[in-house]
Amino acid sequence: MLLPLADAIERFVTDGASVALEGFTHLIPFAAGHEIIRQRRRELHLIRMTPDIIYDQMIGMGCARKLTFSWGGNPGVGSLHRLRDAVEHQWPRPLELDEHSHAGMAAAFCAGAARLPFGALRGYLGTDLPAHNPNIRRVACPFTGEMLAAVPALNPDVTILHAQRADRAGNVAIHGIVGAAREAALAAKTLIVTVEEIVDTLPPAMNAIMLPHWVVSAVVECRGGAYPSYAQGCYARDNAFYRQWDSLARERTDFLAWMDEHVLGNTDHHAFLTGLQQDVA
Repeated sequence: MLLPLADAIERFVTDGASVALEGFTHLIPFAAGHEIIRQRRRELHLIRMTPDIIYDQMIGMGCARKLTFSWGGNPGVGSLHRLRDAVEHQWPRPLELDEHSHAGMAAAFCAGAARLPFGALRGYLGTDLPAHNPNIRRVACPFTGEMLAAVPALNPDVTILHAQRADRAGNVAIHGIVGAAREAALAAKTLIVTVEEIVDTLPPAMNAIMLPHWVVSAVVECRGGAYPSYAQGCYARDNAFYRQWDSLARERTDFLAWMDEHVLGNTDHHAFLTGLQQDVA
């Protein structure tokens, strides 16, 4: 189903939903996250490997009640001030944390994709996470007796991805660093994919995955939909903006003013991009 972004978010992302916006270092669905903020969704359970700026923004704007994640920061950005403020000072509201390792998140997505109740892995040994997260447990292998870590499966109500292309039948191709995109897509009840372009035929690409049309609930054509993250083969990451985020988000008033001007003050992602370009000029 081909939909405008605002319609896809309005139709599929409801208050209280569990939502995974995945994309590992690139193809981060910023446009979709901003639309969720504009539509003032609340009480969301946000799920993501490496929450970065988009989750900092969503948390700071009061969208989230819970965060399931691994590593709350981003290389070049460091600690996320809005995430930290929510945890330490309950601003703008309290935030429940469900913290894992990357491997634990991957195992949980894989279990969700396979419709299994939990994922198992050799992990968490020598770490403090099991003492602070009751969702990390130990199980004995029924064949060898080996003790393994276990994490509950992740089955988001909605997974949102960004990709380079979809064809007119709704098949989606993602290439580059794919992270947990496939697993998060198959684990979800609903899958929204924003794409750089819609084409007649999907060209072959190295290190690519294909998501067939029958698992995709909505395709949204949204050029630049990952910016200021990057989309391999389309545009580079805006590293200057990522570095600038530390100062933009450190103080609540500065953060709110920036979000009001650049996200709430724009009708869509195209207007957001235009506004940032005007700032640079």
